[in-house]
Amino acid sequence: MLTRKIAYIDLTRGTVQQEVIPLEWREKYLGARGINMHLLSSLIHPGMDPLGPENPLIFGVGLLTGALGFGAGRFNLTAMSPACGNIGDSNCGGHFGAELKYAGFDHLVITGKSADPVYLEITNDRIEIKAAGHLWGKDTWQTQLALKEELGDSRVQVAAIGVAGENQVRFANVVTGPKDTAGRTGMGAVMGAKNLKALAVRGSKDVTLAHPRQLLAYFKTEYDRLMERKWIKALGRLGTPLLFSVAHQGGWRGNRPVPGGVVGERGKHLYAENLLPFSVGMAACTTCAVHCRHRHLVPGGKFGKFSGEGPEYGAIMGVGLELGNFDLESVLYFSNRCNHLGLDVTQLGIMINFAMRLYQDRIIDAGDTGQALEGGDIGAIEKLIEDIAHRRGFGDILADGAYALENLTAKAAGHMHLIKNMPAGPPGWGAVKSFAMSMGVASLPGHVHRSRPGIDVLRLPADVLENLYGGYVSPDFSSYEGKARMIWWHELLNTLCDSLGNCRFQTVFNSPHAPQYREYSELIRLSTGLEMPVEQLKETAERIYTTERLLLIALGVGSRKDDLLPAGWMTVEGPTRIDRDQYEKFLDQYYALHGWDAQGRPTPQTLERLGLKG
Repeated sequence: MLTRKIAYIDLTRGTVQQEVIPLEWREKYLGARGINMHLLSSLIHPGMDPLGPENPLIFGVGLLTGALGFGAGRFNLTAMSPACGNIGDSNCGGHFGAELKYAGFDHLVITGKSADPVYLEITNDRIEIKAAGHLWGKDTWQTQLALKEELGDSRVQVAAIGVAGENQVRFANVVTGPKDTAGRTGMGAVMGAKNLKALAVRGSKDVTLAHPRQLLAYFKTEYDRLMERKWIKALGRLGTPLLFSVAHQGGWRGNRPVPGGVVGERGKHLYAENLLPFSVGMAACTTCAVHCRHRHLVPGGKFGKFSGEGPEYGAIMGVGLELGNFDLESVLYFSNRCNHLGLDVTQLGIMINFAMRLYQDRIIDAGDTGQALEGGDIGAIEKLIEDIAHRRGFGDILADGAYALENLTAKAAGHMHLIKNMPAGPPGWGAVKSFAMSMGVASLPGHVHRSRPGIDVLRLPADVLENLYGGYVSPDFSSYEGKARMIWWHELLNTLCDSLGNCRFQTVFNSPHAPQYREYSELIRLSTGLEMPVEQLKETAERIYTTERLLLIALGVGSRKDDLLPAGWMTVEGPTRIDRDQYEKFLDQYYALHGWDAQGRPTPQTLERLGLKG
């Protein structure tokens, strides 16, 4: 487990250098997100062009990825983000991460730019840079199939970009399998800028475990316990789309402004149960028994016959609710199309929603867009998806995300809700105060995966929450009380999950009794032999998260003013509004828990405790 390597690949020079990952890095940062951020902090600087050759693209596999863990099949992909100009990081599931470990590598640092399109073939301690001109222009699924055939092995795992990445759409994805995506922050655009079409990985190296028999017994006991949880059972039947129906029924989604008005009864068309007639089974990532991924088949209709995996909750929102589109068949089709093109479905939804609101308010018109942009217009949505991916017409402007404002009238800026320069969509999350506030302070700008405490909407008894979080947290999701502690706690736990390669849905996200520090400590010991008690794991997570904060500070977006939510989120009327005074109190409490000063900078004492330099 501890003998995997890191490879430094320079596409400009065509060189590959391999090194053993230092044990000190393991002890301080574990793997995946942790080591990626340690590397990123030394490789990027203010003023660096995210689409330039020196921007490092870092693949990182979790410490436990490919072994027995709670959904331990995940990897992180990290760089300076073309979407926002600061930290870019994506966490991805499927089977690619485990295959990379089996090939002998836990981390890849890719710099430079190839003169012509290339892909990387990675097989058992060997990395070759190969020509990919024949793959350029293919979608992500075509690319994967072509490489499996070219290499003569159907078990090759491929991570590829589509035409969106080739065209450097700032929120382009990297896709592996039918739908596993390293999304949101534009990692596909970084690959496209480097003329890197794909990575094809096949490995057969053993993963040596410290205590294999004990690990198997422990894992079986803990997984049996996990599989009895209501949340996990529902996830295995309905997948992440179940979150939309829970939100709609529970009233905590809020009346998020969508093209076409308030959601109301129309939202029921997007419920997860309505996916079941199209479902042909459930799939899983490496080492996962939950099987939360729908495989669907649509036999015919307005889009003809098609099949794929998903959609995830993000697609239900991105190409459904965000766009006033309550036609489930089109949501399935658009989700698939985004996966093939290599487009992030969440950021896509935010940008098309933005364009529709500009159109409604007559800031732009059909002369600008080439078509009417009314909410729920399936034809307009389909055309805009293609135009964004291919950078055609008005789609070329939207493809730049936050930077689209440079090519729009000044009035458009009031409709772009930014967090650290990342478009975050119109107000809506504020009905659950912790959801909105966690986006404001997240080390990954405006991202829900850094710390969203799904458990906040369960209305658990106060004593259960206090026992879990070590201090008072209000059971009322509309309350601000104790939510700084809740968000801080989930930030650290999610940091640990990402660095181990575990799935966040199989930890304390929607179940207070799911695995967390104690279970992770034992898995690390039995898998690697490293003794990392609970308190050491918490300190490790704090070190990684503080490393990210220091990086934001270095890039000029790590102060109190940068943690503020968009003005529109604090002035909107109704239950989704975030009170400014309450938010300022939240920041004070949140900074204190991290050991940061009133401006959000880690104190000298905190840096010394964590062994970091300011």
